[in-house]
Amino acid sequence: MGHRSSNAWMLAFLVAAGVSHAAEPPKASAPPPKLPPGVSPVLWKVSVPPGAEPTPDKVLLGEKLFNDQRLSVDNTVSCSTCHEPKKGFVDGKDRSVGIKDQKGMRNSPTVLNAMFNASQFWDGRAATLEDQAKLPILNPIEMGMPSPEAVVTKVRAIPEYAAEFQKVFGREVNYDDLAAAIAAFERTQFSGSARFDAFIHGDEKAFNASEKRGWALFNGKGRCTECHAANIVSPLFSDQKFHNIGIAAHKQDFVQLALEGLKVVRTGDEKQIDELALQTKFSELGRFLVTKQENDVGAFKTPTLRNIGITGPYMHDGSLNSLWDVMDHYNKGGVQNPYLDGGMQRLGLTEPEIDDLVAFLYTLTDTRFDKFNQQELARQRGLKNKRPERDTAVAMGKKGNLGDIAPNPDLDKKNPAEMGVYGAETSVKSEPKKEGKP
Repeated sequence: MGHRSSNAWMLAFLVAAGVSHAAEPPKASAPPPKLPPGVSPVLWKVSVPPGAEPTPDKVLLGEKLFNDQRLSVDNTVSCSTCHEPKKGFVDGKDRSVGIKDQKGMRNSPTVLNAMFNASQFWDGRAATLEDQAKLPILNPIEMGMPSPEAVVTKVRAIPEYAAEFQKVFGREVNYDDLAAAIAAFERTQFSGSARFDAFIHGDEKAFNASEKRGWALFNGKGRCTECHAANIVSPLFSDQKFHNIGIAAHKQDFVQLALEGLKVVRTGDEKQIDELALQTKFSELGRFLVTKQENDVGAFKTPTLRNIGITGPYMHDGSLNSLWDVMDHYNKGGVQNPYLDGGMQRLGLTEPEIDDLVAFLYTLTDTRFDKFNQQELARQRGLKNKRPERDTAVAMGKKGNLGDIAPNPDLDKKNPAEMGVYGAETSVKSEPKKEGKP
């Protein structure tokens, strides 16, 4: 994969959508394109606002802007710097790096399937892809442009963009249109063709024995579905809610930090809040920066598990290097703090069970990243002897008192997929034709 492959994927989408470069922008009632099995037409329709459909010209302009470093103040950083297509639209770093090698406070989430998110960013401070596209350009850590007016002035001075904005939007460059073009490109970056999708549609051979056990654990003892449930119309494996799972509690006195942060957040300055999220210790307050509600202190959005194998390192601060580390974190019930989500409890997973769960998670990667997925699995497996989050004694109830261990799964029962945990079985499998019926 690379930029060329990104183009190929986008062009495949455009061809599948039955449109051409010469076509007029589709109307609000335009049908969805041909979608992979893991993306339902219903989800597509409800996720694309009327008037925001990704027309071919708008998408091409948006991809060009997405990859253009000239949108940054010193011409060194583009959107793709932190969201590299060949890496599943992440950068593989713990925290993103912007202009002048400045390091932010948050890990770069993937753009893949971002169009289906109920909100954008780890703390949900942007409601739409268009809103999301604007903020990194202005953030002094990321792209560093001083104002929307400065962005527009700079882009208008680039002859090719002056012409292309006239062609696509019929007017001069403005900041809303620039964001709309980037968002249009991002709406073509969906993913739903993983081995999991083949399995859920009836291909038993798509999973090996370990992956099947992992799927059962995912729905049982692992309690993963508490926040990462999915079904055929909501296939992201995310509840799209915000939870304090204890990651941020490694570093901060939450009570004191919340008192300090509240004074700043009350200003209501959206740009300033964005800067706080990336630049200061207050970043660890998470959703609290947006809602100003104390029960959101340290809460971050449940990320999608689609392509999780290739989009590490993990958590809002990229502090967990492998999916084994992630499982270790959950296995001991997270890190205790006054705002810990009530659903967090030790799991009591054995080492073979953790291996099975990780094996299942790697089945959620889109097949176009198969080679990269295998490379990441091998790399992360090589980190198994370096497990800073591992506390087997706590996880297995041999010390501490962190609540009840979740019940053991009954692996003698039918496969969870056959039990309808991913929507009704009949809704994901074709019903046999009746005799005499077409």
